[in-house]
Amino acid sequence: MTYNDTDLGQVSFILIGIPGLEAFHRWIAIPFCLMYIITLVGNCTILFIIKTETSLHKPMYLFLSMLAMNDLVITTSAIPKMLSIFWQDSQEISFTACLVQMYFIHAFCIIESAILLAMAFDRYVAICYPLQYATILNNAAIVKMGLAAAARGVILVIPGPALIKRLPYCSRKIIAHTYCEHMAVVKLACADITINQIYGICVALFVVVLDVILIATSYIVILQAVFRLSSSEARAKALGTCVAHACTILVTYTPALFTSLTHRIGRNVPPYIHILLASLYLLVLPMVNPLVYGVKTKEIYDKVYSLFSYGKKMVKKY
Repeated sequence: MTYNDTDLGQVSFILIGIPGLEAFHRWIAIPFCLMYIITLVGNCTILFIIKTETSLHKPMYLFLSMLAMNDLVITTSAIPKMLSIFWQDSQEISFTACLVQMYFIHAFCIIESAILLAMAFDRYVAICYPLQYATILNNAAIVKMGLAAAARGVILVIPGPALIKRLPYCSRKIIAHTYCEHMAVVKLACADITINQIYGICVALFVVVLDVILIATSYIVILQAVFRLSSSEARAKALGTCVAHACTILVTYTPALFTSLTHRIGRNVPPYIHILLASLYLLVLPMVNPLVYGVKTKEIYDKVYSLFSYGKKMVKKY
């Protein structure tokens, strides 16, 4: 049986979770759930501290708040359904819900990359043009960069669902994944998917390659500027402000590139490894971001420490 555009609304897919590890789903769900809770608590704490502390209303922390909000959307788009698959065997998802989930995950992953690029630009201006920092990165500029990041993600992902809706789908409705990933859904179609594959590759290359080149360029210039500083203390301080961002970049692009390539050329990679890494990618980065920035950024670390110290005092009092 083949489904066309008119009856796709009645089509449901089956998300089987991690193929080959179905027997361990309930055990896998435990660390996934804990990581999701840490993600929610960590990013909400970052947002609360930045919002309530006027001293943190600076470009670096405003970009960090954008990153925290973005991470909350990414994880919440995928993890609740993922946990219901693992714990309740709730594998069915409607065609429309699948497209919505796919759109949100991919769009906000692209937005995440743009935010990281904006944060690299922030460090570049702060270190290379410290006297013009406040002028270059004023509130209007930050808002424009945030809107540009969001617009890029929204626009680049729109063709994905549109191209998927035009495809006919046969009786195969099983998606070997924990969430509706673009290529996993496309492969279910019983028609030529060349256009979809070209679109996916072009978007991945455009986003990852362009952003990585620009970020790498900014850090090369930053390092050149840092090593021209005469004071070793000044060099250490300048490099310290970039460590958290550099860690985030490595955690972001390495698994993203691996996941994208294995879908297209990694035929020898066992499916459970690819699916497990793709699922962890949506959890690990949003969980790590607040931890890295909380530890490596002194201002946030001090505020978090004072917040929890106050909480302990209140608990003891009552």
